[in-house]
Amino acid sequence: MTPDTLNFIIIDDSKLDCFIADKIIRNTGKAGDIKSFTNAATALEHIKETPPPADAKTTVLLDIQMPVMNGFEFIEAFEQLPAEIVGGYNVYMLSSSINENDLNRVKNYHSIKQFLNKPLTSSALAAILEEQAQ
Repeated sequence: MTPDTLNFIIIDDSKLDCFIADKIIRNTGKAGDIKSFTNAATALEHIKETPPPADAKTTVLLDIQMPVMNGFEFIEAFEQLPAEIVGGYNVYMLSSSINENDLNRVKNYHSIKQFLNKPLTSSALAAILEEQAQ
């Protein structure tokens, strides 16, 4: 991975939304490793078993509404992981509904950087990349 590339994990039960996010990320020219998961529990296991790269944080794009384990259940389990794992990730919560309760709930989690509308757009990703470059 070069200093200009970033790693991503996409967690969304919609294969189409995973595909869209993957394409938008690749089109930036800054994509390092991109992993997509349609099951949040599987993504959590991957994060537990695969140490984050030491040279850069991995960006996680996390859907809220998913079966089996939703985004909030994922983030609650994620924040229980050791600090050296949690510290290797920047989490962005995604949702297609602007539910005021969800917006307020997101603020309770220190590891969530921002709430974004679905689907991911090029401009939203550009803002994420700019924020992480600072």
